[in-house]
Amino acid sequence: MEIGVHLPHVGPQATRETMIEFARRMEGLGYDSLWVSDHVVVPRSYESRYPYSPTGKMGVGEDMPFLEALSALLFVAAVTERVKLGTTVLVLPMRNPVLHAKVLATLDVLSNGRLIFGAGAGWLEEEFAALDAPFDHRGARLDEYLQVMKNLWTKDDPSFAGKYYQLADVGFAPKPVQQPHPPIWIGGNSEPALRRAARIGDAWHAAGSTPEQVEAALPKLAEFTKAAGRDPTDVPITVRTGIRAGDESDATLARLRRYRDLGVTHLCLETGYRDMERAYATLEHFARDLRPRL
Repeated sequence: MEIGVHLPHVGPQATRETMIEFARRMEGLGYDSLWVSDHVVVPRSYESRYPYSPTGKMGVGEDMPFLEALSALLFVAAVTERVKLGTTVLVLPMRNPVLHAKVLATLDVLSNGRLIFGAGAGWLEEEFAALDAPFDHRGARLDEYLQVMKNLWTKDDPSFAGKYYQLADVGFAPKPVQQPHPPIWIGGNSEPALRRAARIGDAWHAAGSTPEQVEAALPKLAEFTKAAGRDPTDVPITVRTGIRAGDESDATLARLRRYRDLGVTHLCLETGYRDMERAYATLEHFARDLRPRL
């Protein structure tokens, strides 16, 4: 099971110096990947319900620094050599697919093939409105946008004629280093997200899911994968989960072993970054003392 860490690109610690130090220290500790989340703006008030918290609200204030996801990964690519670089997840329907196919291909080229492209439909309607992007039918648009990007990445003469996007008569270069394209992890815990992962995903990314939630979703994921004409082993399970400073080692290990036993192939760990020294201590302890016991 590969294990990565969420970058501290959100909050007052999201500085040039911290990003460089954190990325290099985590790579030196043997972590397999570094991750970013995606918000461009945080509305001062919103009715949309955040699906990963019982309160329905994010733990991100509207004036909290939040470095743009792909810019942060491009920066980190320049100061690392080995770790994979991923999005958990990029809200693609509020972004232009052609432009972001170019940005992601650039990232894959400049990192020498280290990109993992986690994509999701999004949930924050007010953020879509701020970006002048339609919120309705975002799942269908996500499907089309992903196909647009795949065509750009894999075809000499890419084109696309869909309900929500049309593309013709363009050249696109360079192609990503990874062939046929960087792995696409489909994020989300809803039934439409599971169906999408089963149809077109290179993995299902269960961001914020407990072991119990992952276990409950597995029969549906297997059913949808078989219905799509694929083998369930074609859609690995990946998870983003928290690890906090002060977590009891046995309890943490038991939870992570549960993910492993459910077949999770890649974990993205996130911790509280307000106190960077505590964060470093937690992640160093995990890498040196807990991970060998998994």
